[in-house]
Amino acid sequence: MKFTVTREALLKPLQLVTGVVERRHTLPVLSNVLMVVDGDRLSLTGTDLEVELIGRVNLQQGAEDGEITVPARKLMDICKSLPDDAIIEFKQDDQRVIVKAGRSRFTLSTLPAAEFPSIDEDPGSISFSADKHMLRSLIDNTGFAMAQQDVRYYLNGLLLELTDEHVRTVATDGHRLAMCTSNLLREESSADRHQVIVPRKGILEFARILTDGAETVDILLGSNHMRAVTGDYTFTSKLVDGKFPEYERVLPRGGDKEVIADRQLLRQALNRAAILSNEKYRGVRLTFAPNQLTIIANNPEQEEAQEELPVDYQGETLEIGFNVSYLLDVLSVISGKSVKITLSGPDRSALVEDSEGGESLYVVMPMRL
Repeated sequence: MKFTVTREALLKPLQLVTGVVERRHTLPVLSNVLMVVDGDRLSLTGTDLEVELIGRVNLQQGAEDGEITVPARKLMDICKSLPDDAIIEFKQDDQRVIVKAGRSRFTLSTLPAAEFPSIDEDPGSISFSADKHMLRSLIDNTGFAMAQQDVRYYLNGLLLELTDEHVRTVATDGHRLAMCTSNLLREESSADRHQVIVPRKGILEFARILTDGAETVDILLGSNHMRAVTGDYTFTSKLVDGKFPEYERVLPRGGDKEVIADRQLLRQALNRAAILSNEKYRGVRLTFAPNQLTIIANNPEQEEAQEELPVDYQGETLEIGFNVSYLLDVLSVISGKSVKITLSGPDRSALVEDSEGGESLYVVMPMRL
């Protein structure tokens, strides 16, 4: 194997592929990236047996076909440390790979490509195409609510739901829920609603390849895997084998108290109050009165923060506690100028959304303070 490539062309796909690679693994080859040269195309593959990412790079003339695996992070660190305009030469020398750039020369150990595992594919049952920007928006607007290492393993991921009319993402950790919907007209008509749960790591790595651009992504959903193909990448993730909660039953119904608040003012006030909240529980008390919201936070050191801001609210006085981090997460992804908070009582979940409507809904459970 032999090829020449610019640092600029190699670095981004190498960084993305290396992100999938596990730092510590019982199989040494899983610390490596698989490099395959076929004609004028180099493909780079990284996997942890749950998620696999293949990046493709166009090569200059004179490449010699071949395949080998090399240590992923060492190769990435070498490329990052080279000058921006570096031209990198790769050449396989028996059981080593020699990397040259200018006056720099590196010799890396290798493992045979035959030892590199690939995720077993299952035939895809559903396929659709979607805009990169739309998919990234769906993930950004909901991914923050995914659970981390919850014993309810089906919460440690993102629900991807597909119907004839829409694609929807839903995430919940049991204390809050985020839902985002986008219109999608599919060619094949089906009355069914198809749902899969993509694991947390898979979603985070998938989002990294959805950079800006109008380019579409082809997605294939199987019984055990999800595969996404863009111009430069092929992403595969195992799916979580479990049933996601019936999220529609969690959405608060019949809230009779509506609050409209300036998003930035509310976010800034909550950020200031959070400074003196209990570091462990992060609780803040919100008191809604006609045209005014009072936010109070205190901690075991008897310190207290109080914020007041004008809001559009005409109901009776209502006091309710929330985890301030959950509210701030929601306010950071809503893009509108103002937010609407719908409440029904001090012990009932709040529904938060853009006051102008939109694709996203957020549910935040109250806290006892």
